[in-house]
Amino acid sequence: MPKMKTHSGAKKRFRVTGSGKIMRQRARHVHKFQERSSSAARRLANDTVVGAADTRKVKKLLGR
Repeated sequence: MPKMKTHSGAKKRFRVTGSGKIMRQRARHVHKFQERSSSAARRLANDTVVGAADTRKVKKLLGR
């Protein structure tokens, strides 16, 4: 059997915590902050846990 390769797009977008949860960044947090309120920019800055429906697929892409 060949080695399982990590999906290169997924490894840039997701990270695994020590307890095994998959974290992702929030949408719309990268640029154009001058169009958002300060409270919205702060809310988008925090990473969030991937939804339960997508966790299995993301773990497969990450080779876990």
